[in-house]
Amino acid sequence: MPGNKAVIYKGAGKVEVETIDYPTFELKDGPGVNPDNVGRQVPHGAILKVVASNICGSDQHMVRGRTTAPQGLALGHEITGEVVETGRDVEFIKVGDLVSVPFNIACGRCRNCKEGKTGVCLNVNPDRPGSAYGYVDMGGWVGGQAEYALVPYADWNLLKFPDKDRAMAKILDLAMLADIFPTGFHGCVTAGVGPGSTVYIAGAGPVGLAAATSAFLLGAAVVVVADLQKQRLEQARSFGCETIDVSQGDPKDQLAQILGEPEVDSAVDAVGFEAHGHGDSAQEERPATVLNTVMDVTRAGGAVGVPGLYVTGDPGASDDAAKIGSLSIRLGLGWAKSLAFTTGQCPVMRYNRQLMMAILHDRTQIAKNVNATVIPLDQAPQGYVEFDKGAARKYVLDPHGMIA
Repeated sequence: MPGNKAVIYKGAGKVEVETIDYPTFELKDGPGVNPDNVGRQVPHGAILKVVASNICGSDQHMVRGRTTAPQGLALGHEITGEVVETGRDVEFIKVGDLVSVPFNIACGRCRNCKEGKTGVCLNVNPDRPGSAYGYVDMGGWVGGQAEYALVPYADWNLLKFPDKDRAMAKILDLAMLADIFPTGFHGCVTAGVGPGSTVYIAGAGPVGLAAATSAFLLGAAVVVVADLQKQRLEQARSFGCETIDVSQGDPKDQLAQILGEPEVDSAVDAVGFEAHGHGDSAQEERPATVLNTVMDVTRAGGAVGVPGLYVTGDPGASDDAAKIGSLSIRLGLGWAKSLAFTTGQCPVMRYNRQLMMAILHDRTQIAKNVNATVIPLDQAPQGYVEFDKGAARKYVLDPHGMIA
């Protein structure tokens, strides 16, 4: 049986690559595993040889010590891989298949899954609805920043690429299907982006850039991306976005200079709970800033998508209320403007097949737009450090040297 190196959270600001157990068709005890999940049998699962596993901003929240994640947690929820073994109950997925793994773990059997709400599956996490690989309070499913990973309910969860050679030729683009491309797309869909839309996207990290890519794919006329990091704003401009440096003042004023009016049809919050202020307060953490801004800049009757992560437990928050996810949101403003407001995990399976086809048929260049950068698994700690400093890159781990 081969070894299994994985990226392990060792405490605030530190990850290391260590050897963990090779996956089996049983969920074992370990850091973050809910006691009710220990011993859970997974005959419906598949074991993957990981081809690509991306570092995500959501992982970075944990590594910064901004969640209640336990030390020893194996990280990684953005997984693309090759099937090397299947459980006895797997019928359609076969050994050798090259697949994308939605970051949401879903059973396919509960009411929410049957309604397409795979981000809030009722059967995979005893703590709460919804689950993900290698993430705090998500049931304890082992993360996929590793050489090998277990995926439960394989026939339901896995998206098989129709042609393996063709897929490997576009593997960097397809690696974005596990999370950020569908997540950015979901943010835009729920914000009502369509042909001719004007769109404001808060955050030029990978999810924000994926949202901008998605907005163009949906037919937006103008996409305005706002951030504090100049390199990330340059990356947004590289594929046709207008940009706003929020350190220079109120985004609404800059928006008016770009559009001739201070409001847009649709807005997306791709920042989440570690938001900073604008203008003179740009270096201060103000967790409600982005939520209030996206409501402020969206026209009456418009919509806001919030794929950015918000948590119920943030030990490093700037005030006691924020430590339990309670923020000073201007709900009255949103109500007065009759805004639609959508939050939560993206239900990846709602979009990933369509986005796969857009990639395979050259309708989008998501890897180029997010500046996907391949590094070997043993360089993951350095990748986390650089990403934390605001690198305008999407780091893709290549555990087996399979990415050209």
